[in-house]
Amino acid sequence: MDTTAARHSILARIRAAQGRSATPDAAEREAATDYLERHPEGPRPPIDGDLVAHFVREAQKMSSTVDEVEGLAAVPAAVERYLAQHNLPMQAVAWQTLDAFDWAAAGLSVEFRKPGDRDLVGLTGCFCATAETGTLVLLSSPQTWASGALLPETHIAVVPASRIVAGREDAFALIRSERGELPRAVNFVSGPSRTGDIEQTIVLGAHGPYRVHVVVVHGA
Repeated sequence: MDTTAARHSILARIRAAQGRSATPDAAEREAATDYLERHPEGPRPPIDGDLVAHFVREAQKMSSTVDEVEGLAAVPAAVERYLAQHNLPMQAVAWQTLDAFDWAAAGLSVEFRKPGDRDLVGLTGCFCATAETGTLVLLSSPQTWASGALLPETHIAVVPASRIVAGREDAFALIRSERGELPRAVNFVSGPSRTGDIEQTIVLGAHGPYRVHVVVVHGA
């Protein structure tokens, strides 16, 4: 269900109660941009060397597995290798944005829809990824539903190397420059779901996927 209209209606009512127009005008947007540009940035850890290499190291520290391939055409075969290695089904649900890949040639059966309770493997892309923490940044839309990365037990993400930025500050700057405003949901995914609530023992898959596998695509 698309709740964009309801969201805009609620925000418009809030703005009306504040004596403002239903949507921000150019002057208001310029003032917000000016504030962000002048606001001092807090201390950030240095990232030495290649962003992709740093991302891979940090993602692995968060219990993600990572494969690096050359070119988008190599993605289906990389996904098939991972599924076969872990004895996982060759069926998956995927974001609509991934329908151009030749999944069938790699022996995969992929449906482009939101996942249900019985779907074990979810394929997504990402808006970008952050090297600082090995984190995927996922933006929701009618073609990139948030549940694709949250419901299946195994989440496989396709990450173009050119979309790896240094940190979250850079990710939000990229969202503002390319999208203008935040979507309904922004999810930061750092490895499999985990909790330590019970006897301070880390358990994977408590609130989401047991596995997160990242396919980093060089040349994309």
